[in-house]
Amino acid sequence: MKFPTHSRRACVLALCAAAAGGAFASSHREAPSIAGMPKLDATDFYMFRSYEPGRQNYLTLIANYQPDQGPYGGPNYFTMDPNALYEIHLDTDGDAVENVTFQFKFKNTLRDIQLPISGKQVSIPLVQSGGISAPNGATSNLRETYTLSVVYGDRRKGRAEAVTMAGGGTEFDKPTDNIGDKTFGGPTGYAAYANQHLYAVNIPGCATPGRVFVGQRKDPFAVALGQVFDLINLNPLGAPNANPDSLAGRNITTMALEVPIACVTGADPIVGGWTSASVRQGRLIASPPKSGHGTTALNGGAWTQVSRLGMPLVNELVIGLKDKDKFNSSKPRDDAQFADYVTNPTLPALIQTLFPSAPAPTNFPRSDLVAAFLTGVDGVNKPANVKPSEMLRLNTGIAPTPKASQMNLGVLAGDTAGFPNGRRPGDDIVDAELRVAMGVLCVATGASDTLKVGCMPADAPAGGAALTDGAAVSPAQFLDAFPYLNTPLPGAQ
Repeated sequence: MKFPTHSRRACVLALCAAAAGGAFASSHREAPSIAGMPKLDATDFYMFRSYEPGRQNYLTLIANYQPDQGPYGGPNYFTMDPNALYEIHLDTDGDAVENVTFQFKFKNTLRDIQLPISGKQVSIPLVQSGGISAPNGATSNLRETYTLSVVYGDRRKGRAEAVTMAGGGTEFDKPTDNIGDKTFGGPTGYAAYANQHLYAVNIPGCATPGRVFVGQRKDPFAVALGQVFDLINLNPLGAPNANPDSLAGRNITTMALEVPIACVTGADPIVGGWTSASVRQGRLIASPPKSGHGTTALNGGAWTQVSRLGMPLVNELVIGLKDKDKFNSSKPRDDAQFADYVTNPTLPALIQTLFPSAPAPTNFPRSDLVAAFLTGVDGVNKPANVKPSEMLRLNTGIAPTPKASQMNLGVLAGDTAGFPNGRRPGDDIVDAELRVAMGVLCVATGASDTLKVGCMPADAPAGGAALTDGAAVSPAQFLDAFPYLNTPLPGAQ
């Protein structure tokens, strides 16, 4: 099959913009409202059995927030919103309702370091007054901390208990962002400093301790954004590393949690997961603000969800522009309202318009996409009893693949411990979902009958194409131990 290397003029400009303008940047500014609330914008969600040696009985959950962080982003770096509630939800019985929720709440405390200037004590304008080497050091002008709770049952009405440090205490320090090598004592200084913020934790309901890390990391997502935004101006059958990663120079903020599998699974080993962020319903701007740090607003009312992310790229590639904000405020149990976007997707039709030699799949409703996004794939990660709903699903009964043996296309490459059976940092989501959108699961069904998704090769003429955006992702790029994501890029070297 031959694809042209650029877009066809037959494409209507407005349709192309709709496809490209929100696509492929895994929840980086994916909806109109959340684009104006970057601290609450979930960029990626990962869920996988830990592949760090000796940790295979643990489930790793990673929720990334705050897209497009320039490493040089001072003097106010990328703290989390202290007036927000960040959550990771787990559905352990397939009914599209959370059974376990982990809640993160943040607090910023200004030390207000002052210097004597000609007989007067004057506050410094920076977040540090010297080198930083340990949590809550005397030279850190701003201390950011968080608490972590676990809620069993309904996220608002269930039983909530505090997660504590293995040595006691409920307030965890978050490392200062990577200001630069001089601040942290050289090129390896920040990694050593950040590792001091990796905590062993006691989780109520779990017999063995877990681990938590919250802090800045290098953005793990890779995509050729420039070419995608330019009417998908790339060669879809080119080399998988033909284009630069547009996010190579960006950081994000990570909330990583490692939980014993035994305390979040029941009779069915399959777990569904997603992350969300909520703020109070009302916000009043104070004028003038109180003296302090981040005191310009007063917040009150019920928690209101403004961000949601489970399966990657759903709000970008699947949900229509008019419903993107609605999706971010919704819960999985109500996903029937978005069913048409999955059963009758527009992206394959737009790709066909751009590349006429790549005809879109013809099986409607798209049962293969229902399996990938709403139920899990039969024989891989579909719960015994499942209510169709969008979330990331992981079969914890499948052993983790060691990092050196992982395939970046996951299940599509025969590595059943990878995407869409959960998601690992080294899974190439863009390439995998491009192929799924164009019907690769139909081709796999016809070839081996191991993926029962209700379609055949004849339904997907382009389903066997090795589609790629050209921005490669490899498991070798990432750490082989918790929290798995790489040290953030420094603001200065």
